[in-house]
Parts: sequence; C-alpha cells; structure tokens
Amino acid sequence: MTATARRANGTGALLNVEHLTKHYPIRKGVFSRVSGQVHAVDDVSFWVEEGETLGLVGESGCGKSTTGKAVLRLTDVTSGAISWRGQRIDALPAREMRAHRRELQAVFQDPYSSLNPRMRAEDIVAEPIRNFEDRSPAEIRERVASLFERVGLRADQMVKYPYEFSGGQRQRLGIARALAPNPRLIVCDEPVSALDVSVQAQVINLLMDLQDELGLSYLFIAHDLAVVEHISHRVAVMYLGKIVEITDKRTLFANPQHPYTEALLSAVPLPDPKAARKRIILAGDVPSPVNPPAGCRFHTRCPVAQERCRIEAPAMRLTAPGHLVACHLRDGEPVEAP
Repeated sequence: MTATARRANGTGALLNVEHLTKHYPIRKGVFSRVSGQVHAVDDVSFWVEEGETLGLVGESGCGKSTTGKAVLRLTDVTSGAISWRGQRIDALPAREMRAHRRELQAVFQDPYSSLNPRMRAEDIVAEPIRNFEDRSPAEIRERVASLFERVGLRADQMVKYPYEFSGGQRQRLGIARALAPNPRLIVCDEPVSALDVSVQAQVINLLMDLQDELGLSYLFIAHDLAVVEHISHRVAVMYLGKIVEITDKRTLFANPQHPYTEALLSAVPLPDPKAARKRIILAGDVPSPVNPPAGCRFHTRCPVAQERCRIEAPAMRLTAPGHLVACHLRDGEPVEAP
C-alpha cells in the first residue's frame, strides 16, 4: 500500500512500514503452553516523510503504542517490514541496529516514570551523547546546557533530580533527552496526555518549533483529536489493530470517509456553543483483540454495516489523491504494497 500511494504523490519516505503485524502469545498452565494470541497490530502500513508529522489516533488498546514500539525496535515484530531511509531494520541484529538508534528516538507518555529518578537532569540528557559520540566532559556539559535552553529550561536546573521538576518541565527534559543524539524521527507516544491543558499547548508548540528549526519528523501517537489536528500534517486512524483511514488532516476533519472516523470526529467539542453537531453513538464495546471479529473489525459497532462487512475484510482503497480508506462502502482504486 505505502509504496504505491507514495508514487502517486511523487514523494519519498523517511520511514516506511508495510504489513506490520505484532501478536503476543497467551500462555497458560504449568508448562506455559500457548493457548491463543493477542492481535495487537494486524497488517498495518503507513509512511512518514522528511519533516512531516503523522498523527496516529484511535481508542485505548487499538495498537497505537505497540506500533510505535515496533518502529523503534523496542519490540520484535511478528511479520511485516520496517524500512528506515530505504533499509530494512525489522530483523537487524542489535549490533547493526545500533547505528540507527541515534536517529530514532522517543518521547514517552509519563514524564516521570520514563526518567531515572536516581540520575540528575544533566546526566539524563548527557547519557545519549556519551553512548553515540566521543566528546570531552566539557563539550558534553556545553551541549546539555544548550539543549536545556532550547527546550525552555534553565542551565542552572541541570543539577536537579526529576522529582524537583513540574510535570511540564519533566516532559521538556524528556524532549531534551530525545534531541541529544541529533535524531531524524521522534516517536511521541501520548506526550501531553498526562499534562494540564495549559501545559499541553506549550509542549505541543515546542515540538512544532523544534520541527521547523531542526527538520524533525514525528510519529505522533494520541487519542486527543484536537491535539492531533493542531500538530499533524497527515492522520492515520486505527481501530482494533488495523488502520482504517489515512489522509491529510484537513481532508480528514472536513470529509471523513470511514464510519469509525466519523464517529470519532462527532465527539470532538466545537468551540462555538451554538453550533450543532449530530453525535454518533457507537453500540456495544470494542471486541477483544484475542478473538477479533471476521470481516471488517468495525462491523460489530458500525451503524451502516452490510452482510459483506461481516464476511470479507475490506482492502485499503485510494478514494482520492492521498486519501486511503478501508471500507466496503467507499469506491476507489485498490492499493497494495509491491
């Protein structure tokens, strides 16, 4: 899917993910026999271009974070391909993967548990520099001080421990650590969901300023559509381990094509209290990823599901330039990976 869609747009990709699948075994009994599989991610494909932010949205448990971990090679994939700057990295041994580690960094959801409480702020940010570069202690300290100023912290705060920072400051510290090895792609896994609303805006604006300044690319994982709309260039919508729609943010918010995307957008509050919007209430609960439904995984909750939806899984289709949708109710050109 991804390579064909990019050719249609005439663009290249920094990160290319094709048919990514990650299943976790369920073990039971004294001998830990495998009794089933958790289908965390199933046949997911997308790409991230140079200097772009791809927002990955969906309900809790849909596989967003697992996708981010797979991209970073923090978890092994069951099948599929992950290509970084044209090279497959999904099966690289640890020694060969190390060369790519500095270019692939992460900002995690909880800005406290993701930082070592026993390390001073200076050492937290300096650690990636020591891992990947041969610099003198004075050069490292100068680099750390520069990073502190770049993310909105003071150089005199370098001696503090994580517990001495506020939540927003801790997340800024996490961003500084991610910037330390000069990455090209940062996976932001719910980076503002644990922060106050006023602080969220500050951190999002910081990420956008850093992207403009350094040419960074982001895979931005979130469930807050308002945040995703603000920071993303394109948005991929995920449901129960599968991507159901992917397009640029303006098209997605103005003209969603998948019923699940329509339901998500109908729940977004409008800034005008007098504006009317028809809320789409989905019936039932999200099915278990241990035993996902046959056919379209959304058909058990879809208000417009047909018999075909219960039997046949929809293929991703190109319904308009750059707009990919996996729904039997939408006409378009089938798109497949080579």
